Amino acid sequence: MLISKWGNSLGVRLPRALVKDLGLEPGDELEVVSASEARIVLARHKRRARAVERMRARALRRPDGYRFDREETHTR
Repeated sequence: MLISKWGNSLGVRLPRALVKDLGLEPGDELEVVSASEARIVLARHKRRARAVERMRARALRRPDGYRFDREETHTR
């Protein structure tokens, strides 16, 4: 992989096959698990996925027949 300069930072572009295998999407975070001169081990950070799971677990049921009406919401 090639290291590139982006602004004042350095970045690495990940090969498409690796992105697909790890199921990565823009905004996902990677965590450095270990590093040496010859190797860097990364792991996908699960913080965002855990936050979504917590939100789904707390989801409240909407009353029967509830319908969101944007116009009604913005009426003053």
